[in-house]
Amino acid sequence: MRDDDMRSRHAVVVGGGLAGVTAALQLADAGVGVTLLEGRTRLGGLAFSFRRNDLTVDNGQHVYLRCCTAYRWFLDRVDGAHLAPLQDRLDVPVLDVAPARGPRLGRLRRTALPVPLHLAAGLATYPHLSLAERASVGRAALALGKLDPADPALDGIDFATWLGRHGQSRRTVEALWDLVGVATLNATAANASMGLAAMVFKTGLLSEPGAADIGWARVPLGDLHDTLARKALDSAGVRTELSTRVRRISRAGLGRWEVEVEGERLEADTVVLAVPQREAHALLPQGALDDPDRLLDIGTAPILNIHVLYDRKVLRRPFFAALGTPVQWVFDRTEASGLQGGQYLALSQSAAQEEIDAPVAVLRERYLPELERLLPAARGATVRDFFVTRERTATFAPAPGVGRLRPGARTRAPGLYLAGSWTATGWPATMESAVRSGFSAAGAALSALGRHHEHPLKEAA
Repeated sequence: MRDDDMRSRHAVVVGGGLAGVTAALQLADAGVGVTLLEGRTRLGGLAFSFRRNDLTVDNGQHVYLRCCTAYRWFLDRVDGAHLAPLQDRLDVPVLDVAPARGPRLGRLRRTALPVPLHLAAGLATYPHLSLAERASVGRAALALGKLDPADPALDGIDFATWLGRHGQSRRTVEALWDLVGVATLNATAANASMGLAAMVFKTGLLSEPGAADIGWARVPLGDLHDTLARKALDSAGVRTELSTRVRRISRAGLGRWEVEVEGERLEADTVVLAVPQREAHALLPQGALDDPDRLLDIGTAPILNIHVLYDRKVLRRPFFAALGTPVQWVFDRTEASGLQGGQYLALSQSAAQEEIDAPVAVLRERYLPELERLLPAARGATVRDFFVTRERTATFAPAPGVGRLRPGARTRAPGLYLAGSWTATGWPATMESAVRSGFSAAGAALSALGRHHEHPLKEAA
């Protein structure tokens, strides 16, 4: 198709999270006219920031790994990679408060050796497992490396069952597999699809030595996913409309689509629906999916974030994970939030079904003593502020069988496509999955428009 023909094409992207922004950028970069509609007053979906007094607060702590090539593309595309750097080499401090002598520090680290030797030295010195347990982890990792995460049979069993079959003790699951898995899958091993777990561990730990190196934003997430994303959209010629809720999507004449918002009806050749699964279900026109109610069978899982401001520095490292305590992961957000004096810690609590609705007073009573157990310097510090942020539907639930429920980008309705971390990306509900879904939706749309399109990721077809 000629460039002037492409410029006459128009796409509407519904949803301004990472999936929608990615799809809009890909379509615009290919010469399509794009309108992006977002119901909120900002872009970024569930990875956003807000103001609290003089602080800029992220709704939750988000990290990514070196193997997250799609999200890294996104950071490059919005000119934000330098604001969310990666570790030079994987190094995760893990504090266990169970020992009688007080918290014991261990580290999950890698070397520059080839896979799987890159983790051997770190595992051999990991103090939170016995020698026999460390050996069992090595055997399980080798078995995991032989699996195909896309095998439908793996989606039908839970991760805990597989770990049990491969000699993993309860302690090993707690101190290693769930330490990583809960944070990446938003579910414990017993509630996670083996297919998704295999994908996470095989890709993150067994694909290449640096795959699991951790990156996170050193600035508020809103700077990346809203401010810089909006700048990139503007530069690409995308019309972005915030505070604009879509009421209806329907077919128009000549194979086109009509998207109805308050006070306006937009016509488009292509529509990308990049909203959560329940919202997508409500907007899908009849016949777009064989069984649209399957979207309602995709469960959701919550994430709770606890924010604590101290009057002094109580943590010397940028983050750590914890064992023997309800605390999961703790990050220092002092500099990113703009706090002047003292220290701001953010606790990220995944798979938080039991606590997501707990009153703030109950959470304060539970977690402040736990932080004092983990961080002796916190025992004499004054808590200046304590508040929580709750995402009750933070991710889709990665339960066994969820793979057969996740739809692909294409629908049965020509010109209508789906995007979102909940679609069939092969990844759990992460920023990586969201960006990949945007690639898939835009790629399918461009193919249907007759536009040659090269996938941004070299390894992808």
